[in-house]
Amino acid sequence: MQNHGTQSSKAPCAITGREWPRRQLVNLETIRPSLAELIHRDFPDLPPDALVSRAELARYRTLYVEELLSAETGDISEIERRVAESLATNETLAENVEEDFDEKRTFGEIVSDHLASFGGSWMFIISFLVLLGVWIAFNLARGSDTFDPYPFILLNLILSCIAALQAPVIMMSQKRQEAKDRLRSLNDYQVNLKAELEIRHLHEKLDHLISKQWQRLAEIQQLQLEIMQDKRR
Repeated sequence: MQNHGTQSSKAPCAITGREWPRRQLVNLETIRPSLAELIHRDFPDLPPDALVSRAELARYRTLYVEELLSAETGDISEIERRVAESLATNETLAENVEEDFDEKRTFGEIVSDHLASFGGSWMFIISFLVLLGVWIAFNLARGSDTFDPYPFILLNLILSCIAALQAPVIMMSQKRQEAKDRLRSLNDYQVNLKAELEIRHLHEKLDHLISKQWQRLAEIQQLQLEIMQDKRR
């Protein structure tokens, strides 16, 4: 009895012929028309009430999205192909770019980020001005008997070295920030594209359900009219 119940709870997929549990099969009539047309294009002999496995349905969803993107853009990039696959498998595309990017920083990149952050702050400006004031005041007070008399040649040399080293450090930090911004924009593009496609599919499915409901209401009304006519007779 148990074996008979297990066998009756399974049915073959109309596309592959492989048996699946009933909960893993979807009636072709409940699929939105655009996806059903794509399946009928490869299998024109399928009846309207054919059962299709969710795995095959996911594969055809991917093909449908790829054809849709190819028709709109002319070519499919790797990002758009990943979006199409995520729609079929319900994979989440949103990522925390900040954490993934910060985990891969080297020691030199960490130092350059901190130096660039400190060099662009008011703390650096104020402390630098204080240091310059102390340096100039000390050397002016000592007159010619000092390590850097006027016109402060040593101070000019130190300032030139600081400017020469600070520029590439800031550029390294900016390059990392540009790479982070590029990853963030790519992630936003993937999420927005997936949301747009899902909204479009949702509209198609709603339109399909509404049309099916109207057909059923029309059939019910027709049955009611036939019953009323039979009663009059």
